[in-house]
Amino acid sequence: MINKILEYLDELYPNPKCELNYNKDYELLIAIVLSAQTTDKRVNKVSEVLFSKYPSLLDLSNANVSDIEDIIREIGTFRRKSIYVRDIALKLVNDGYDYVPNDRLYIESLPGVGRKTANVFLSNIYNEAAIAVDTHVSRVSVRLGLASALDDVFKIEKKLEKKIPRDKWGKTHHQLVLFGRYHCKAMKPECDSCKLKDICKYYKKKK
Repeated sequence: MINKILEYLDELYPNPKCELNYNKDYELLIAIVLSAQTTDKRVNKVSEVLFSKYPSLLDLSNANVSDIEDIIREIGTFRRKSIYVRDIALKLVNDGYDYVPNDRLYIESLPGVGRKTANVFLSNIYNEAAIAVDTHVSRVSVRLGLASALDDVFKIEKKLEKKIPRDKWGKTHHQLVLFGRYHCKAMKPECDSCKLKDICKYYKKKK
């Protein structure tokens, strides 16, 4: 079953990429933090303004939180995220970094950064083998029977790691995100045109 899923994902998205825009490693980390409960499109819109106004970590660390709020106001939970942005930059600068080190424990110690954010960042910047489970990956995994509806995100991550070859973790993560975002959507999924409907628990239940 997993081979059929991976083959279809390869057919749909042969070269999947993160849809967040960034030019520096810390910009991606901050963009991922900003992307919670909002769309990548909105994040790209505000992050372009944010990183233009504050072109370095030092600039961001010295930013006024209220000014950051004004820039990212249109995304969800912008007040809390504004503090995260400033404090991430502040901690990196205070710890002597002008970049984000390849250190999972350190990355997860940064304000507003959890396992999912760290997985996305490490996979994209350092090519680390990792599967980040967001709402799209979770939904698709449950619908295709790769995980249970009762599983938390960590359990889903571990189940996917067992089923998917390690060298495909990063690529498959992006494919599952895109598949969930544009095909296997929360509302009105495109089941009729999906080549996985014969193995999809959601489709069988719906029918």
